[in-house]
Amino acid sequence: MAEDKNDIVRQEDIALEQDRKRALEKLKNLGSDDDSIKGSLSLMRVLGGDILTARMIRSQIGLIMLIVALLIVYISNRYSSDQEIQEIDRLQSELVDAKYKALSSASLLTEKCRQSRVLELLKENNDTLLSIPDRPPYIIETEE
Repeated sequence: MAEDKNDIVRQEDIALEQDRKRALEKLKNLGSDDDSIKGSLSLMRVLGGDILTARMIRSQIGLIMLIVALLIVYISNRYSSDQEIQEIDRLQSELVDAKYKALSSASLLTEKCRQSRVLELLKENNDTLLSIPDRPPYIIETEE
């Protein structure tokens, strides 16, 4: 009976060792160079991700990463330029508004400072002796 138990244990050890060897062989074959995409290229292989384990794709992983990085830079550059364009448009509309305000303020100032308007205000108040002269101005000469 002890011999039967020893035989069973040995057989289990042998079976385990064979399983380990088979698993090791499968791992070695998984990374081998004979898997390529030249075989049947089907939708299931592409969707299942089997195409990414192909030798050609693995050898070009650096190029793929570079393309992805450049795409990220391109998208972020586009986003920032769009934001700058929106800011420029907003500032231009503010500039137009400021120009119109300055123009209207200058127009009001010109209207209030006109000689006829000043004389009109003086006549309305009747508290000044200023008026439009009847004679032209003349130069007074003095000796120095």
